[in-house]
Amino acid sequence: MRDEHRELRELLGAFALGHLDPPERDRVRAHLDGCAACRAELAELVPLGRRLSAVDPDALDETPTPPPGLGEAVLARIAEEERRVVPLRRRTTVRRRVALGAAVTGVAAAGAVVGWVARPVPDPVPLEPVSVQAVASDVEARADLVPHTWGVEVRLTGTGFDAGEVYRVAVTADDGREVPAGEFLGVGPQPMRCNLNSSVLRADAVAFEVVDADGDVVARSEF
Repeated sequence: MRDEHRELRELLGAFALGHLDPPERDRVRAHLDGCAACRAELAELVPLGRRLSAVDPDALDETPTPPPGLGEAVLARIAEEERRVVPLRRRTTVRRRVALGAAVTGVAAAGAVVGWVARPVPDPVPLEPVSVQAVASDVEARADLVPHTWGVEVRLTGTGFDAGEVYRVAVTADDGREVPAGEFLGVGPQPMRCNLNSSVLRADAVAFEVVDADGDVVARSEF
């Protein structure tokens, strides 16, 4: 069916010019009754056939020559198409570069995640909770000790230390020495967290005290 369609379609030009014999003409007509595409193509050929029928064959005894400037016009059109195509290629290259950049960024991000996961994680700080006795009525406190190679650290948490008042902390060694561990400023009822350091090694430390600006003990711990 497709070959027959092609054959009859190729006869449309001769049909439009009236150059087919009766059997061929009947076949084309029968085909046109059921083929909208060929009818449309014939509609375009008929005006051309009319114009060709008006041409004097004797006037075509010489080989027609292309009009002046046709070659330049064709080359200009080719150059225009090239200029239109090149940006498309460049856009494709840009898209490829963007995709490559996104891939590199993704790899870098994945590497960062892997690096973060694989990062060296320090061992948790060994905390030794110790009981704290509040001497002042408004003070509530608790503490953890951290043993270091250079001394013991007191991590003190509490409330009720008078706002704006300076408190001093001292660690007591097993030989009775009281070694200053630092001082902090009271913040009243607000939670207070403070890290205080002394040169007393944990093995030698037996207690610490918190004294106010008047030298009165407001909290102590024995361990």
